[in-house]
Formats: sequence, C-alpha cells, structure tokens
Amino acid sequence: MEELKYPIGKYIEQPFSETQLGEWLFSIETLPMLMEEAIENLDEAQLQTPYRPEGWTVHQLVHHVADSHMNAYIRFKLGLTEDNPTIKPYEEKLWAQMADTKNLPINISITILYAVHKRMLEVLKNIKTEEWNRTVFHPEHQQTMTLWYLLGMYAWHGKHHVAHIIRLRDRMGWF
Repeated sequence: MEELKYPIGKYIEQPFSETQLGEWLFSIETLPMLMEEAIENLDEAQLQTPYRPEGWTVHQLVHHVADSHMNAYIRFKLGLTEDNPTIKPYEEKLWAQMADTKNLPINISITILYAVHKRMLEVLKNIKTEEWNRTVFHPEHQQTMTLWYLLGMYAWHGKHHVAHIIRLRDRMGWF
C-alpha cells in the first residue's frame, strides 16, 4: 500500500545547490506536459478510476494538482514580497469534492497547469540565491518553511501525482 501511496517515495528536503535548483526548475517547467502525457487517451471510465484503493480518481487528481500548484504560485509570491507571511492552508479533500472538480473536464486543469507553471517558472528563475532562504509560515503544520523547501516539495508533488497515474495505467494495462 505504501508503494501505491508514495510511488516515488516521500519528499526529502535537499540542501541548496545550483544542480538541484536546475533539476527542480526543470520539474516545474515540464510538469504540465508530463501530466498531459500521463492522461493521454484515457476514457471517462478510466478517468473515474481511483489511482489506489480509497484514493482520488484520476479526474480528481488532475484537478487537485492544478489547485495545489495555484496555491504554490501564490505562496512563492507572498514569500518574496512579505516578511514570513502566514500562508493559507486549504482543505484539499473538500476541494476535490467541489462542483468544479466534479463537473468540469480535466483539460481545464491541464490548461491551468500550463499557465500557472509558466508564470511560476518566471518567478522562480529570477529568485536570487539568498532569497531561497526567505520563509513562509504554514499554520496547519506549525512550521516555518523556506522558499527552497517549497520549491523541492512542489517539484516532488507534481512528479508524485504523475507517477500515480502512470503506475495505475501500468497496473491496469492501459497503454
């Protein structure tokens, strides 16, 4: 079950390096394309299949990633323009049940991912080395997080959910 929940493992914080920065920026840049490729040619029944027992459907998962990464973009901008701002958590499980997630096709969220990642990447590429140490406060976790930590987490998050879809396709023989 752990393999189904964390197909690429859990996020592990990494120290700053230019090499790591390049890898994570590449992950941010390519996520929309990788997500689009992961869902390519899936029919409605497949999109309504949970990626793991008691997990979200592929349909919900795609909308979740868009929701999450829109929040990420705002969190980076807050962290760059305010002194240790408190970021707004959200109830992702409840968001996954809302009308937009239920009723709208996933191409809407794929389009959002392309747009928000284009904007986020432009912000991220222009962060100065010392600015990666700027922080935000996450009240749900009672944790101060650096922008560097957030970059790694969101680079991981996208790959994590793409892997959910790819592993489901493999298990189901959906090629």
